[in-house]
Amino acid sequence: MSEKTLLLGQTLAFAGDPMTECPQAARHSTHGGVLIENGRIAAVGDGADLRKAHPGARVIDHGQALISAGFVDAHAHYPQTAIIASWGKRLIDWLNTYTFPEESRFGDSGYAADIAGRYLDLILANGTTTVASYCTIHPASVDALFDAAQARGMRIAAGKTCMDRNAPDTLRDTAQSAYDDSKALLEKWHGQGRLSYVITPRFSPTSTPEQLSALGALWAEHPDCLMQTHLSEQLDEIAWVKSLYPQARDYLDTYEAHGLLGPGGLYGHAIHLEPRERARLAETGAALIHCPTSNTFIGSGLFDMAGLTSEGQRIGLATDTGGGSSFSMLRTMAAAYEIAQLRGHALHPAQLWWLATAGSARALRMQDRIGNLAPGMEADLAVIDLASTPAIAQRTARADDLWEALFPTIMMGDDRAIAATYLAGQAVARAKG
Repeated sequence: MSEKTLLLGQTLAFAGDPMTECPQAARHSTHGGVLIENGRIAAVGDGADLRKAHPGARVIDHGQALISAGFVDAHAHYPQTAIIASWGKRLIDWLNTYTFPEESRFGDSGYAADIAGRYLDLILANGTTTVASYCTIHPASVDALFDAAQARGMRIAAGKTCMDRNAPDTLRDTAQSAYDDSKALLEKWHGQGRLSYVITPRFSPTSTPEQLSALGALWAEHPDCLMQTHLSEQLDEIAWVKSLYPQARDYLDTYEAHGLLGPGGLYGHAIHLEPRERARLAETGAALIHCPTSNTFIGSGLFDMAGLTSEGQRIGLATDTGGGSSFSMLRTMAAAYEIAQLRGHALHPAQLWWLATAGSARALRMQDRIGNLAPGMEADLAVIDLASTPAIAQRTARADDLWEALFPTIMMGDDRAIAATYLAGQAVARAKG
């Protein structure tokens, strides 16, 4: 007979999409409980009722802490862990100065394994239980991340980054090797345990049309896989794309023309979109991944959350480490709030939390498995201390409802706010500072 575990505390779940029905879509219980069995959520409800109904369950009482689905980071570059918060100018300068030299080191399987383990421990300490990450062109970098995730029991999505031009010799593959390596890695890892392979052209400037076509063909052969890339991050990048692809109608067309637009597509940044691009993205059900700390850090621009949401776009939230300046989805939510404010739109705390959990899970097409507290979902959870620092505690003490209590943690919280992280119902040891 399997052991049952009952977590007690405040609980926050979603019965709908707060981007369109806010905050009514949220379900909060001040004395809630989450029953876990065989790595999945068996029940969510009143803590006392669940305790009475399951007297044999092992009880872990988190007091007044908030039990939530773990955070889902929909766009990151784990190989950039060691260069996070490096001073830079614009995107292209930053890539050439920091990113490419660092990524060149990942042909060394030992180095890749060290960074992969470090990265996953850092995000787990910040309450992130699933990530979609770019690797490098080296198959060893993919193996390292999947090995590390498997050892920790994490659900992650990742893939070999493909580049055959406008990159150093140490980071270039070819159209054929990109296809061959990606296919081999996909066949090795996709669907193994909690792992998903993502077909990963970095972005149009670093891929020839031939490479994009090869990866489009691979995606057509494996449509159950996700595909991730970058789109319309900076204006000078867009101008560069137009010079490289003079026949393209717009940036998105450089992907669309090569079979790289579809419902499993994840398009990072998507700040400076043209009307045709917005219409096609919505029509195909692709996902736009908002990377707010990265957008401010590299000076990319202000994501149109209100406008894109009103169009019915599928939107996820992401740290974009290391272009993003934090491993924390709390800091990412705060930056998303600030960017929306600059565009004249105030995101509600329920909307921010949804974007970092259920919204990102939906972007990754994993909403049936992660991102929410509901029976049958995988028990990947974050437990949030709503009084983790003196500054947060004194503000929370004045709160009249959950949202006033939660918002100070969104705006000022960090890894100290993560009281516990669970993967498939098992508590994860916190990374040492």
